[in-house]
Amino acid sequence: MKKFYFVIALLCSILLHSQQRYFLNSDTRLYKSASASSDFWGYFKYGAEVRLLSESQNGWYKVQADNFNEGYVQEKYVAKSLNAKDVKINDPENPILDGGDAYYGGNHLFVLAAGLKARALPDKNSKIKEILFTGDPVAVDYVPVNQEDWVNLNGNFDEEYAQYSLRKFIGLRPNFDKLLKDFDKLDINAVADRKTISERIVELAWNSDYSKLVPAYQRYYEVVKQINDPKLIAETELNMALAKGLEKHKLPEQITAFVKKTEFSLKGTKTKSLYFSQTDLVKLFGKPTKKANVGDECGIYLSDLFYYYPDLEVSVDEKKNQAEIVKVFINENNKLIINSNAVLDNSVSEKAFIEKYGTYIEASLKTPHNYSIIMEDSQFRIVFKDGKLFSVEIFFYC
Repeated sequence: MKKFYFVIALLCSILLHSQQRYFLNSDTRLYKSASASSDFWGYFKYGAEVRLLSESQNGWYKVQADNFNEGYVQEKYVAKSLNAKDVKINDPENPILDGGDAYYGGNHLFVLAAGLKARALPDKNSKIKEILFTGDPVAVDYVPVNQEDWVNLNGNFDEEYAQYSLRKFIGLRPNFDKLLKDFDKLDINAVADRKTISERIVELAWNSDYSKLVPAYQRYYEVVKQINDPKLIAETELNMALAKGLEKHKLPEQITAFVKKTEFSLKGTKTKSLYFSQTDLVKLFGKPTKKANVGDECGIYLSDLFYYYPDLEVSVDEKKNQAEIVKVFINENNKLIINSNAVLDNSVSEKAFIEKYGTYIEASLKTPHNYSIIMEDSQFRIVFKDGKLFSVEIFFYC
């Protein structure tokens, strides 16, 4: 009977530990047995969260890491909370980087592969939660020694935030110049290897600065022509034009001056500004097809009330008889007039837009065919679909 009660008490204790959060107050390792001289599964960085799987035994806890590896850590490194008085012992062999570099503020490593699939579970068949690019920083608190083991890229046990990749695809930030040299050394007929490295070069260039885009796309274009895929060639030529524009990016004051007098033409009526009266809005467009309240915690819009039309979205303050343009769908009726020499209508192709205005825009590999023009307190977000101008949204900073 005493044995039975002991087992129940032990199970209750383990259950209690599993419901509480525990953290490591120093760098340490996940040992295979309760001994600092034993082999180990991987490295923990200060602040890593662990799950306790046992009571303390001779100064050691059995724990579970955020990638589900199980092993042992010393009791003295386990705490219910972290504080500024923690005496952190740095492990010189621990590959995880401390926060505070130019890329990430917490424990992290970098993505080494192009188009890395971050999965919901440590399983190659698990749902893909996000596509990560070469040079992306990822939050990492624990890394296994085995390169074929999985890493939790958010250092979080919560299924909503946790995502996983193999250890071999995560490491120190790649060196752009070294990747260029590695590519240039390859045999011209090694198309598969050239494609792999050139994809990494392009992604790392986007994760660096605009000046690196041109040499990156020059090499990638060599491979694309070898593959001879017409669609990929056209897409790369578009990106090469974008790279040339971004390389000569205008100064902020030049961009602000360029868009200072921007206005919309809606059904032939110029707005003169982003604001007009609700009365004029209804006269021009009629009653909205839908009204809805949107969450606006930052207070960036005129009102929480939005009017939705087939080709327009407007924030409206009915009491004050005011309306503010939020988004315009560009068609035969609507266009954006930046100035007398810069009119964006539904005849403008994406390539022509890039070639003419590429020095004024911002762009990202993660949101292709989406561009922005920065203003003092807001930005124009310009979207293309199937090569044609689709919409312009005004986004105000929080």
